[in-house]
Amino acid sequence: MPRRNFAEVLVGAVVLLVAAGFLAYAISHSGRGPSSGYQLYAKFDHIGGLTVGSDVRMAGVKVGSVDTTALDPKTYQALVGFTVADDVKLPKDSSAMIASESLLGGNYLSLSPGGDEATLQPGQTVTITQGAVNIEELLGKFIFSASNLATSVQQGGGGRAGQPGASQGGAGQGGAGQGGAGQGGAGQGGASQGSGASGGGLPPLGAKSP
Repeated sequence: MPRRNFAEVLVGAVVLLVAAGFLAYAISHSGRGPSSGYQLYAKFDHIGGLTVGSDVRMAGVKVGSVDTTALDPKTYQALVGFTVADDVKLPKDSSAMIASESLLGGNYLSLSPGGDEATLQPGQTVTITQGAVNIEELLGKFIFSASNLATSVQQGGGGRAGQPGASQGGAGQGGAGQGGAGQGGAGQGGASQGSGASGGGLPPLGAKSP
């Protein structure tokens, strides 16, 4: 029994060591290990899916990571704490915005350097910020606008289709009027023939002379 218990303990220890090794490997290759650099802060109206461990990028290159996210009880804004590599010096008028990798991807913090000669010191706050864009809300507005546009186009097309029909009806009435004018012309011709017969005194065609 003691040997069996010792073997079970040994196997358990080996399993724990292997699991710890896999965990360390995953952390070291995920880019979310303990971050080094100086601390900065930024306030946003909405941070979307930004979480602790999200990337901090500049020009698409990772320069740090997000350390903390909290709600400011005074302004009701999201307070984000993040670290930036020591060799990256940000001007004081730099801006920070929360960008999305894709429609289905996560968010990250994007930094844009300014032109001020003075740089941000550890513990200071980036004042120029732009919160996350709500993709679901934008898609909902787009679908609603598209449906309204399709409805208005259908209604406009029905009104236009009725107009040519009315103009065709008017053309038909005009044709009837032309026909009446032709009948009147024929009547005038008959009257002229009658006046010619009476003025010359000639007998009608086919009549026998006395």
